[in-house]
Amino acid sequence: MSNKIRLAKYIAHAGVCSRKQASRLIDEGVVTVNNRPANHIDHVDEQDLVIVNDQAVKGAAELVYFAYHKPVGIDCKLNKDDPTSLIHHLPTLTRVYPIGRLDKDSRGLLILTNDGDFCNQLIHPDFHQPKRYLVTVDKPINNEFCEKMAAGIPVDKQVTLPCEVTKITDNQFSIILKQGLNRQIRKMTHYCGFKVIDLFRVQFSDLALSKLNLPENHYIQISKTDISKI
Repeated sequence: MSNKIRLAKYIAHAGVCSRKQASRLIDEGVVTVNNRPANHIDHVDEQDLVIVNDQAVKGAAELVYFAYHKPVGIDCKLNKDDPTSLIHHLPTLTRVYPIGRLDKDSRGLLILTNDGDFCNQLIHPDFHQPKRYLVTVDKPINNEFCEKMAAGIPVDKQVTLPCEVTKITDNQFSIILKQGLNRQIRKMTHYCGFKVIDLFRVQFSDLALSKLNLPENHYIQISKTDISKI
């Protein structure tokens, strides 16, 4: 029986990117198999020559997981030509990528890995994990604001799923989301007439930044035991 696997899965297992991102690379024409343009239906193994962005991809990489405390000003897009890119702050021995993103103006906990299957599971709509944020806005909030945010807000032609919103101080609240829409919290807050001053992700599933003792702009490797909590 053949041990060949689907090309996108092979690329993900090699630690290049997630399976979804691998499919995009195939669409972009930057992947070849045995010196010909790759197809999504290709099945490969270590005997095949797989090239991604002019670099050979071989075998399954050791699966690693990191937690990173992202500061404001770091862009989660892995663009080597951008001096603000996250790629310049990551481990260099193994290529990893973030599970979900924080926009450039936000800060807090990121999970990084080369485990494509794990990444797909966490970002898939059926498995979205709760993420907790502390949000500071430009003026005082009240219970009506929290109830409105929690019930669902129109964002990008859809209504956000119900979530948990708790007032902390006059102009700060905690929000727990299971969605990952683009700039979701900022858009929800803007709809309610407020502007986000600070957006801080403090928890991803059961991993809390406060328990990791992780300074800003530092990362630590996470054990498989920690990952099993997610």
